[in-house]
Amino acid sequence: MKFVLTHPLAPEAMELLQESGIELYVANSPKPETYLDQLKDADAFIVRVGECRAELIEQCPGLKVIGRTGVGYDNVDVAFAAQRGIPTVITPGANQRSVAEYAFGMIFALSKDIMNADRGLREGNWEVRNARRSFDLLGKTIGVIGLGAIGREVIKIAHGLGMQVSGYDPFLSQEKAEALGVRYYDDYRELLKDADVVTIHVPLTDGTKDMITAAELSTMKKTALLINCSRGGIVNEKDLAEALDAGTIAGAGADAFTTEPVVKENILFSAKNMIMTPHAAAQSREAFINMSMACAKGCLAVVHGEKWAHVVDASAYENKKDT
Repeated sequence: MKFVLTHPLAPEAMELLQESGIELYVANSPKPETYLDQLKDADAFIVRVGECRAELIEQCPGLKVIGRTGVGYDNVDVAFAAQRGIPTVITPGANQRSVAEYAFGMIFALSKDIMNADRGLREGNWEVRNARRSFDLLGKTIGVIGLGAIGREVIKIAHGLGMQVSGYDPFLSQEKAEALGVRYYDDYRELLKDADVVTIHVPLTDGTKDMITAAELSTMKKTALLINCSRGGIVNEKDLAEALDAGTIAGAGADAFTTEPVVKENILFSAKNMIMTPHAAAQSREAFINMSMACAKGCLAVVHGEKWAHVVDASAYENKKDT
C-alpha cells in the first residue's frame, strides 16, 4: 500500500500512516506532474497544496482515494475521480474554530485600526492615537455568508461579543438559520447593504465565483469591513482594491487569493486598509493536527474498503473503478 503526499501531515498523522505499514512518499511539492512516476503506482494521493486534475488521475490506475486536509476541494477534479470510483476525502469540522478565530483576528485588527496605529508609531507619530478610526463591535451587525461549520463558529463568537448577526446560506432553511440566532436573508446582496462587517465562509464554485464585485461593494456601508477567509475568486480582487482606494468600504482582510502563492504584482498589495495573509487561517497547531488525522484516517479507511462518511461525492462508492 502506497501513499503519496504533496507535503507532510502533522507528525501524529505521519506516525499513524507509518504504523499502518504504509509506504510513504512525501514530495514537498505542489506540482504532481514532477513526481508522476511516484503517483502512477500510488493507492492514495493526499493533497495539502497543489492540484489533482483529470489528466493526472487518468495516469494513476491504482489510485483508490484522494485526500484533502480541509473542506475546500476546488483544486481536485472531484467529479472525474468519482466517475472512476475514487472518493475524495475532506475533513469537515477539523479547522472550524481556527478559521473562525482567524476571521475575528482580522476583524479586530481592522476595527481597532491596529495596522495604521502600529505603522504610525514606528514612524514616530504618537498622535496617530487620536485618529478616531477605530470602532467597537458591541451592537454592530456582522453578516455571515455561509452558515456551515465555520460560519456557525463565527456566530458563537459574534454573540459572545454582543454583536447582532445576519446570515445567508442558500442550503439552509430560514427556520434552521434563525435557530442559530441570526437574522435570515434569502439574498446575500441585501445582507451586504445592512452589515457593518461581512465575513465569507463558502466554497469556491461556479455559483460563488465573483460573488462580490464592484456592483455588490457599491451597496455596502462606507464604514463596512469585508473579510474573506474562504477561497480566492469569490471576491473580485480588482474591484475590491478599487473600492478600498475609493473609500467605498473602510477595510478588508483576505486570507485566500485567485492565484496562490500570491505574486507581488497582486493589486491588493497596494490597496488602502487591506490585510493580506498567506492562506493561513486553518493552520493553527490544533487545526493542523485535526485535519491531518482526519484525512489520514479517512484515506486509510477507503483503501481498506470502508465507506468513509466525509467524502465530497459519495457516488464514487457506487462506480466501478476502471482498471
